[in-house]
Amino acid sequence: MKRFLMAALAGTLAGAVATTQFVGPLLAQESENNTSIYEQLDLFGDIFERIRAQYVEDVDEEELIEAAINGMLTSLDPHSSYLSPDDAQAMRVQTRGEFGGLGIEVTQEDGFVKVVSPIDETPAAEAGIEAGDFITHVDGESVLGLTLDEAVELMRGPVGSEIIITVVREGEDEPFDVSIVRDTITLTAVRARTEGDTVVLRVTTFNDQTYPNLEESLAEQVEAAGGLDSVNGVVLDLRNNPGGLLTQAIRVADAFLDAGEIVSTRSRDPQDGERFNAEAGDLAEGKPMVVLINGGSASASEIVAGALQDHRRAIVVGTKSFGKGSVQTVMPLRGDGAMRLTTARYYTPSGRSIQALGVSPDIIVAQPRIDEETAEEAADDASGLPTRSEADLRGALDNDSLSEDEIRQIEEDRERAEQAAALREEDYQLAYAIDILKGLSALGPEVARAAMEARANDQ
Repeated sequence: MKRFLMAALAGTLAGAVATTQFVGPLLAQESENNTSIYEQLDLFGDIFERIRAQYVEDVDEEELIEAAINGMLTSLDPHSSYLSPDDAQAMRVQTRGEFGGLGIEVTQEDGFVKVVSPIDETPAAEAGIEAGDFITHVDGESVLGLTLDEAVELMRGPVGSEIIITVVREGEDEPFDVSIVRDTITLTAVRARTEGDTVVLRVTTFNDQTYPNLEESLAEQVEAAGGLDSVNGVVLDLRNNPGGLLTQAIRVADAFLDAGEIVSTRSRDPQDGERFNAEAGDLAEGKPMVVLINGGSASASEIVAGALQDHRRAIVVGTKSFGKGSVQTVMPLRGDGAMRLTTARYYTPSGRSIQALGVSPDIIVAQPRIDEETAEEAADDASGLPTRSEADLRGALDNDSLSEDEIRQIEEDRERAEQAAALREEDYQLAYAIDILKGLSALGPEVARAAMEARANDQ
């Protein structure tokens, strides 16, 4: 018995020694790491004091500290940054849907400012700025070496003032200047119209008004069409939509889903991840849908497109989206400033991250680029062609097999077809989307649903 107790005691002591030998180095390593951090902070303090005392000119100490904080954040990724009190207030105003500026959403790439997308009916859009453009100079001053916030600050100014930005665009041999007059940007989150039997919902941004606008606009268009039975489907146009509020993206996706996951977020700590699910109710009551995206569709737009695509609720048409699959949290700081920090990645219902990859359309359809000379030649050719038919010939026989109502219906159908052809010249991608819905409508609801599922399975 004594031998057993001694052996047990020896085992306990050995375990204690082993534990001490294992934990000891860990504690020493942690202490060493803390010492290194404190030394780096002391180094920062030394540099700060030397700048204050020895820099060739007097420095604004608050600006110096803000620059250091911003440098720390922007070194992480293109979307983390420090917001001064003025910037934080401007951001809060922007999410409410009205602000001053040019009307472009930008990011930073290779040291230059890259346009994510121009906002519809803003000075930038009207001046011809396109998604993917690089801005290299503002009023002749290079933006290379500036932080994104500093570059954006250069582009700000009084409403009504002119700004000259230098643009580098893929396909153009040389940089070129664009003159833009600053204006108050009032965002209309959703614009709706009916093309033939299709309701087109153009969502330009995700702010506080997006879902209410979408719900109201869809109801108005359906009522004007004579009810959902008179509608063959819905086009959700997310092209050049730079994103916005995650909560609004979830509500818009939920508007067309009855159940299932919409999006999930995953942080460094697994416990901080979130999952958002749809609730019962589909505003379009199962009508076929097409979602339009392009390289200017980012962030919240990609959440919506990815969710509807994964659930086979919609066919996604257009070109690959921007690929911003990260979540930024805005954290208030002392002094009314704020910190925008990337805290998570988001994932579509199938578990795919679209960070840097984007959403790939089910059907790739590029928007043809037509220059002014080609358009004029096409117009001249079209105007010179004869448009005579049998009915124009002298003494042509009448059609005696159709009633007046049937003839009128044929003429109305022909007019709609001509309008569709005109739309192809104006917006080829949208016309393509509408043609898809026409085809699905002709198949009938059950066959259309099966066709959409088959298309999704092919991907």
